[in-house]
Amino acid sequence: MIAATLIDTTRTSNRSRAYVALSETAANRVAEAIRCLAPDLGIVVFPPWDCLPFDRVPPSKQSMGRRMDALRVWSRPSPEKRLLITSLDALLQRIPPTSIIRNSWSELAVGKAFDQRAFASFARCTGYIEEGIVDEPGEVAYRDDVIDIFPAGASVPMRIFLAEDGTVAELRSYDPSTQRTTSTVDAMEFGPASEAIVLEADFNDGTVLPEASECGLFKLYDDMQTVFDVMGDVDLTMENGSDDRLSNYLDIIDEARQARQHFDGDNTNRSHSLYLTQSAWSAAITGFRVIDLYLNDRRPLPRFFESANPRGSFIDFVKNEKQSGRTVVLAGKGQIFDGLVRRLERQIGIEVQSVSAWTEVKVAPRGAFLKLESALDSGFATARHAVITVKDVLGESAIAGDITVQLAEPDLMLDDVVVHEDHGIAVLKGMEIISVEGAMRDAARLEYRDEASLLVPMEEFDKIWRYGSEPEAVTLDRLHTEAWVKRRAVIDKDIRLAARHLMRIAKERRDAPAETFVPRQTEFSKFARRFPYAETAHQAAAIEAVLADLASGTVMSRLICGDVGFGKTEVALRAAAAVAFAGGQVAIVVPTTVLARQHLSTFERRFADTGIRVAMLSRVVERKTANEVKAGLACGEIGIVIATQAILAKDIRFAHLGLLIVDEEHRFGTRQKQAMKALAPLLHTLVMSATPIPRTLQSALIGVQDVSVLATAPSKRRPVRTSLTSVDRASMRIALMREYRRGGQSFLVVPQIEDLDPVGEMLRAIVPELSLRVAHGKMQGALLDETMVSFADGDGDVLVSTNIIETGLDVPRANTIFIWRADRFGLAQLHQLRGRVGRGRAQGMAYLLTPEEGISEETRLRLLTMVEKDRLGAGLAISMQDLDLRGGGDIIGDNQAGHMKSVGVRFYQKLLERAVTSFSKRSSLAENSAVLNLGIAGSIPPEYISEGAVRLNLYARLLRATTESELEDFAGEFEDRFGELPEEVSILFRLARLRIVARRFGIGKLDGGPLAMAMSFTTKPTKKTIISLTQFQKGTLRDGRLIFEKATDNGIERMAFFEQVFAKT
Repeated sequence: MIAATLIDTTRTSNRSRAYVALSETAANRVAEAIRCLAPDLGIVVFPPWDCLPFDRVPPSKQSMGRRMDALRVWSRPSPEKRLLITSLDALLQRIPPTSIIRNSWSELAVGKAFDQRAFASFARCTGYIEEGIVDEPGEVAYRDDVIDIFPAGASVPMRIFLAEDGTVAELRSYDPSTQRTTSTVDAMEFGPASEAIVLEADFNDGTVLPEASECGLFKLYDDMQTVFDVMGDVDLTMENGSDDRLSNYLDIIDEARQARQHFDGDNTNRSHSLYLTQSAWSAAITGFRVIDLYLNDRRPLPRFFESANPRGSFIDFVKNEKQSGRTVVLAGKGQIFDGLVRRLERQIGIEVQSVSAWTEVKVAPRGAFLKLESALDSGFATARHAVITVKDVLGESAIAGDITVQLAEPDLMLDDVVVHEDHGIAVLKGMEIISVEGAMRDAARLEYRDEASLLVPMEEFDKIWRYGSEPEAVTLDRLHTEAWVKRRAVIDKDIRLAARHLMRIAKERRDAPAETFVPRQTEFSKFARRFPYAETAHQAAAIEAVLADLASGTVMSRLICGDVGFGKTEVALRAAAAVAFAGGQVAIVVPTTVLARQHLSTFERRFADTGIRVAMLSRVVERKTANEVKAGLACGEIGIVIATQAILAKDIRFAHLGLLIVDEEHRFGTRQKQAMKALAPLLHTLVMSATPIPRTLQSALIGVQDVSVLATAPSKRRPVRTSLTSVDRASMRIALMREYRRGGQSFLVVPQIEDLDPVGEMLRAIVPELSLRVAHGKMQGALLDETMVSFADGDGDVLVSTNIIETGLDVPRANTIFIWRADRFGLAQLHQLRGRVGRGRAQGMAYLLTPEEGISEETRLRLLTMVEKDRLGAGLAISMQDLDLRGGGDIIGDNQAGHMKSVGVRFYQKLLERAVTSFSKRSSLAENSAVLNLGIAGSIPPEYISEGAVRLNLYARLLRATTESELEDFAGEFEDRFGELPEEVSILFRLARLRIVARRFGIGKLDGGPLAMAMSFTTKPTKKTIISLTQFQKGTLRDGRLIFEKATDNGIERMAFFEQVFAKT
């Protein structure tokens, strides 16, 4: 309604307009609605900083980039009427001078000249950071004729390809995760990544850009202006309730300023504050005509999705509205929208007319029924029009998304600890160019103990593996000694034993007859329809896989890895329903009583009126009730039990246990897991975790365990912004009071019970106005549960606790968390703790607090993983990093060190994978690289890709490719990222393809001599193989070698000959 009214008033006025919402969220919602209803109307969205006033944590580059872009675009003259959409908190903050805003941007176009020096100078002076791989706003990378940049104010990064004549050859946008092209454009412009901009004349190699904070900006600029100063001649419209919200914001700012002065002694002068005072605001707004936004014409809309038959209710509504003469518009996109339109046309008997904008709706005849293809979030109604979205009809179930997740290992970097398969543990010191038979080749220099070094040619880069586990504490091997050879032999032997054990377990599970569970379709479908949201693509795939497992007759062992709040519980509900409706019992094991209570509430609600009884077992359940539950399990009256480790007691008996579901499995110890397995032989098992322990993830990676990944964010949920900072009392008070003022709650988590009292005392001194609650694992069970549940119900402003809140505490109003001594927590714990906040629609904030005396570089890098991976769905990526940093341990034992420390995480994993493959009935040829002696070797020229570490990783990926399709995809990515392939790189790919095809035929070596060509087989070839390989040219099989009479000294011709041989097969 607000969007439609703004569109109408802007179009009928002779002046542009500025709309001021109460918050950034409200402003974005209005802006998105206007884009849907009036795509041709010029709107500019100006956001606030994404940090708190006077905070030591600076705003993100994306936030500053979006602001500077908006100011630049708005300050340009425009013949058309426009609409500026912003929020009160954005207007309260001063901005850089107009000269900085107007001149801080750059423009590129295909075919136009490109000045690389000027481009690099602009990027450096405006806050861009040079990185090897560009995947975050405000980053840039230079690779000769290819430049990657993620414009700070943009939603996607850009790749710039340069022509030989110094012009722009091509401009491509690309996916920051996959680095693959998504589209091409003819021109682009981008602005700064900071509001603190240094002129080129003042910049040199030692210049440090000032931080975009109050102090930094006022040191840089003599005079800062307000947004009102650049608005120009506009009418101003304020959202209802602005006066009260403005007062609240001003109080927050003043309180934050006082906190900074009190704790730090900062002489923050109010007259030079980055934020406006009440008097400054009043003076600034005086020169504008403020026009009220009248919404008196608003009418209520039915809540169709709450009815028993939402589609039927909507059709009845349309019929009634048509008769009354009110125009109805159905807005939406996708298959669900198209299906609803077809159903309406069929049942009402009219053709639905298409419109593309609100203006067309306004001129449509009364009583018309229209469809608008747009992603409008919610509808509205006036006396003449009713705009209904698919979401209004079907609820959240009309919305679904999809995100592709890849299990990608981190790249090697210079100074990483690595493992060479033949020589042991070393440090990757750098890349060098060496001459081999007159040709220039890449080589990696590895440094061993006693400063010994080894040059590894590029053909052996696939033998170099990232070490991963605690690199700073590792002992390097001595070069050219027997120590590594002996250690490797012992490890190989033990890994083969481990692999044999794993294969035996897998075979037993595969061969043993497992009970099948196929629910009655009517019951199950009715149960599924109770889910009020749409299954995401990943969720639907996981549910389908689980149902297939349960019906397969093979014991299910599946890991569901999904980030916090990404829908794992619904997968568990469907699995439980499938088993319970088919007559089996389900045990759901959780680590805490609070989580048990939460699941009990969810399961009881979903299974109501189904005839399936749900119960709970935990330490807080009274003895009489517990005995009744045990009896119900033994006789089969209870179909689903949700329990803590109390379910593992010896007196628990089941009548027909069919499924075990383990939630947050990383919280259980090995003994507890073994006890779970003993509940019933050959039991179907579903494991759920946001961040699975590395050992479990490692088994998933090598294919021992089935894994389903959920990586689609809930609708409207935003990532939790994460900061790594030392303890700063002023910032803590600012954040806690801001949360309190917006009606929220906060957590402060400490690593040890002993920390609770001193940290609690500090908090009481910092925020005496707030009420504190305390929780830890040694409290009496009932008291602990009562404390946590009452806090979740709103009793208390701050919960000071140990990591007992890591799982099971769902507090929708909690949006801020401080983690005291974050260096003492594991990544999995930190990720879970961060997941406690931001579960509603408000922006969540997580502060990782470290001691003032500092932390080790290794620990800092580990914690930065949390800061860098603050997007939604980061659980899997964090687990990959955790696996890399602390190792996965012995996959079938408790030891988290052992062989992992001896050979490193990646190489250990590869050895285990090779061993598993060798024991399976699949050919082991895929692990034996074919040797090519053809007198030719491709390369990646440094002038094509200048970064040595990037070249090394690309060589290794190329050498480790095992299928032709993988190679084709990689070639496409290569060209996408770095430009057209030089001949040397094309040769690399051709040789790699020969290796892959040769493996398929059991060929271990291809030789090219001056008089003949030869293929050497690793096993005796079949007659069919020989016939196939001699289609192009006859050959002679002699002593395991197939020899062809072909005389050439040219390496290219030798390579082409074998390509033709394989092409004819």
